[in-house]
Amino acid sequence: MAVQLPHSFTERMKELLGTEYEQFANSYSEIPYGGIRANTLKITAEQLQEISPFQLEPIPWCPTGFYTPEGARPGKHPYYHAGLYYIQEPSAMAPVELLGVTPGDRVLDLCAAPGGKSTQIAAKLQGKGLLVSNDLHPERTKALAKNLELYGTRNGIVLNESPERIAAAFPAFFDRILIDAPCSGEGMFRKDEDMVKQWDSETPAKYAAMQQEILSSAAAALAPGGTLVYSTCTFAMEENEGSIAKFLSGHPQFSVVPVGGTGSFAEGFGELPGTARLWPHKVKGEGHFMAVLRHNGIPANQETDAEDIMKSGYTQQVKPEDRSREKKRQGSSVKLSPRQKNGGGKGGRPQGKSEGSNSRNLSALVEEEALAAYGQFVVEQLVFQPGGYPVFFGDHIYISPLPKEALDGLKTIRPGWYVGSMRNGRFIPGHPFATALRAEESRRSLSLSTENGEAVSYLKGETLTVPSERLVVTEGIPYKGYVLVCIDGYSAGWGKWQDGMLKNEYPAGWRWT
Repeated sequence: MAVQLPHSFTERMKELLGTEYEQFANSYSEIPYGGIRANTLKITAEQLQEISPFQLEPIPWCPTGFYTPEGARPGKHPYYHAGLYYIQEPSAMAPVELLGVTPGDRVLDLCAAPGGKSTQIAAKLQGKGLLVSNDLHPERTKALAKNLELYGTRNGIVLNESPERIAAAFPAFFDRILIDAPCSGEGMFRKDEDMVKQWDSETPAKYAAMQQEILSSAAAALAPGGTLVYSTCTFAMEENEGSIAKFLSGHPQFSVVPVGGTGSFAEGFGELPGTARLWPHKVKGEGHFMAVLRHNGIPANQETDAEDIMKSGYTQQVKPEDRSREKKRQGSSVKLSPRQKNGGGKGGRPQGKSEGSNSRNLSALVEEEALAAYGQFVVEQLVFQPGGYPVFFGDHIYISPLPKEALDGLKTIRPGWYVGSMRNGRFIPGHPFATALRAEESRRSLSLSTENGEAVSYLKGETLTVPSERLVVTEGIPYKGYVLVCIDGYSAGWGKWQDGMLKNEYPAGWRWT
């Protein structure tokens, strides 16, 4: 056996699987399967198959997912940097497929980092509705935010909050909630041997208690008639069927939607019918558990918009922040009009190195001036007007799917689509603004080829020589200015063109290495 499994784990699995145990144990000598998932915000699964530099095999439970060959390095191709696909373990693609997301839904991904399932949800929303992606661990939200930005999410919000506070802020609000629950990780033993080292016989019980708290909070945030998908990457019954059975005993308004025993999904164990498992000895993927739960209440009027919900006071239950954070906010040198004030407090600028600039205060600039500068850029650069609510953090501007009051008191990492910042009275477009655009939405664009090395040169931050005839420019628009730089037609970032030279605006923290 390639992986040295803990004795107490193997004994438990022998009891659980019976005659199947030997086949299960033999699967640990096999090489884990790799996969990618087409980002349908930018490209269809069929188009990705046509242009993929490596052979792709469809994944049965995910119509946009594909197995990649052993030895393939999808992260070292320009298409990855253009956000055309997400590198994801094949079994991990299953839970979102069971969530039933449709454009216009309000969706909460409660334990979202590093963002694989959130990007999958965003693709299904197609820019319509709302996606709130949350993770309790501050460091993990950096990768979560960056992935949502790379894959072109326009209608996403990233929070760093506890499930309880989110439920208090958004009671009975979401149509669909995904809980990819923290767990003992037994299903990842073959893929990640560190998970084996961290495991002991008491680990499942510890996580089972945590999972009950998360499930209860999610229940409070789910609208009547809504769907909740609970998933883990473990085999332990107390974290899977046991967690669901205990939750249902205290929440009679919920019921299981049967999915086990269909397609690639094996039936769950115990006396709770309808849950599903993916086993490494039965499918090409790691171990996963899934349960689909339905809130049996009568759905409310889905036409209610965000402002109507705000008027109903659904954020009033959020507890005030502690005094130190309040004083920090009050002591800020940012001068905003009352309409600008946003209680988020945290996440005032893009985190990590994605933008690479220090935040400057708006100072004498009022909101109207900043919006005017942004609006002028939109008129000059785009063929459409992005919809949403403008939200300010310092000199950074976001377009949010919710009014800024909806996020008051919540630790907000990204309040929406980051479009840019004000510098010396000028609007500077942000990198995530570009990655969420399509070439035809920009009045000035350039497509770089993956075949001659110029795409990689751009991703490395190099200045390029580009004759004006290569630019695609709307009639009447000058060549000089910001250019939406694309890779084989798919947006990747900004450049500034002047006199045959393309100044590279690709952020340092994102560059090809």
